[in-house]
Parts: sequence; structure tokens; C-alpha cells
Amino acid sequence: MHAASPTRPQITPEYRQEAEREIRAFVRDWTARDDRIASLSYFGTFIVYFLTLWAAVAAWPSWWLVAALVVVNAFAGVRLYVLQHDCGHGSLFTSTRANDLAGHVLSIFTLTPYRVMKHNHNQHHSHLGNLDERDTTEILTLTLREWQAAGPWRRLYYRLYRNPFIMIPIGGLFTYVLAYRWPKNAGRIDAAGVLLHNLGLVGWVGLLWGLGGWPALAIYAGTVFVAGCLGVFLVYLQHNFEDTWWDRKPDLNPARAALQGSSALDLGWWFDLAVANITYHDIHHFNANIPSYRLRACHRALRRKYEVQTIGWAEALRSFTLKLWDEEQQRLVPFPRERRRGAVPGGA
Repeated sequence: MHAASPTRPQITPEYRQEAEREIRAFVRDWTARDDRIASLSYFGTFIVYFLTLWAAVAAWPSWWLVAALVVVNAFAGVRLYVLQHDCGHGSLFTSTRANDLAGHVLSIFTLTPYRVMKHNHNQHHSHLGNLDERDTTEILTLTLREWQAAGPWRRLYYRLYRNPFIMIPIGGLFTYVLAYRWPKNAGRIDAAGVLLHNLGLVGWVGLLWGLGGWPALAIYAGTVFVAGCLGVFLVYLQHNFEDTWWDRKPDLNPARAALQGSSALDLGWWFDLAVANITYHDIHHFNANIPSYRLRACHRALRRKYEVQTIGWAEALRSFTLKLWDEEQQRLVPFPRERRRGAVPGGA
């Protein structure tokens, strides 16, 4: 993370209402939507997605080239998901109708029913950082106290769940391939829409089969797998890092939960481009009206005014060793070391 600067006030960890007002006014200048930029981002990403998918099928069975194209296609798929997420916030295009239409089209290629995603994600924003509403978060986090009170089976489940070698590949496949066929709140929010979405997805897979046969399906399965892994990687890092922040009402400060409880991943310009700047998740939660195509510029401008915590590759990877929220230390910590049976207190 950046070191504190004597000339730029820190936003976190100590948060003040005056800073909140100043930052809210500052980021408001970056909320303007531009249909030209949005269309370039939207259609440009689709072009990359379809071209790399077609090129991978055409290159079959040249494995090294297919593998490279699958990775690029998977990043394009993640970028499509971020654009759908923008549509859910009404921040990609200027009109609500255009955002909703674009969001529905994107849902076939992101494997994510649009209206239910929009509802569930808005709940996530509403309850961010609230320890009493953790069912709205994408990644389950137990507190240290809950871990200490847990039985062996719950501990085993949680250890497996938070293991990155299980959470990222299996979690990605489970979420996007299985769980999103009937996501949480689907029956209450848009059951018909979810069913139509699933039919559309069947049609898309059938089209791939008709045009490219088994190679097309194998390549598509590979891109879905890689995109799912990238998606879980990003979702985890958005709120799971050492200096994140959780609290309970009435002490919960939504602004602090947004700016400190959400990460700013500084993983390089190419990575930002590949994932439509969703890496700057702190100001996205602070003001969800900022379009993805303005997030990076807004964050860079904010850094010139305030000392903003950012996470590079080393800290991002280390964050996967952190498992529990310690309410006393107010930080995410690893699993506590278990005492060996028969150990002599004070012994060598």
C-alpha cells in the first residue's frame, strides 16, 4: 500500500464526515455517461469476444494457440460481465431502456440472468460491510469469534470453502454454470426471465455446436472455466484483504465501508483494460453511478488529492491466505494456529 503523505490526507483507516463530503463532491464530476464511449466499450468487447472464439475454433487443434485465444476470450467474457454490471446500475448508457436492453443481451454470454443479478447486486451494495447481513456478500467470511465457536464439520467446510485451489476453479464453475441457472431470489424477482435466459443459453450452445461441433463446445467450456476463475479471483479481492472493514449497526458507516471495505487493485493498465476497470471497486461502491469507462481516470485523479490505499500483485496474492475477520483488531487474519495435542505449556 502507499505510505502516508504529509500533503495528502488519508481516506482510511480513520474516516471523517468532512472527507466524505469532499470526496462525494469530487467523484460526482465523473458520473457523466457518454453513449459513444459506452457503445465503443460494448460493441468493441463483443467483437473481441466473437473474433477470439472464432479464431480458437479455426486454430483447433493447435493447442498453444487455442490456449492463448481462450485466455483472451475469457478476459473478454469477464469484461462483458462488468458491462452487464454497469447496466444493472444504469451507468453504462444514458437511458434506462438502453441499459436494460444491453443487460439482457449480455446475460447470454455472461451466463447471468440480468434482472435477478441486478436485484442481488443492489442488495450487496445496500448491506456492504454489515456483519449482520453477510448473506448478501459474494464470498462468505466468518469472524474469528465464530470460528472459535464452530464445530469440526463447520470448520472443515469453511477451510475447504476458503481454499483458493477449491474456491477459484470449483467456485467459478459452480456459480456461473450451476447456481446462476436458478440464482438466489430468482422465484421472487423474475422466474420467467430466468427460464427465458436459460433457454437463450441453450440456443447459444446449440449454435456453437451447429457451427463448430465438438471443438467449439470444448473451447467454449474452456473459456467459461477460465472466465469463472477470473471472476472469483476478482470478486474475492474486492472485499477480502487485510485492511478491509466490517462493522455492525448502529456503528456501521456506509461511506467507510465503501472506501475502506472495498479494494483498489493496482494490477497494471492492461489488466484494468481487460476487466473494464472494475479493479477500482472502492469508488464504485462509494458512487455506483460512475461508468466503468471513467473509473480508472477518476481513481487516478483522486490519488492526487488523497492518500488512497491500493493493492498490488504481491498483496493481492497474499490476501488469499487471510480467512477470518477479527473484530478486535479490525482486520482480516489467517486461520489461528491450532495447538498440538500433548504439548507442554512453556516447554521447548
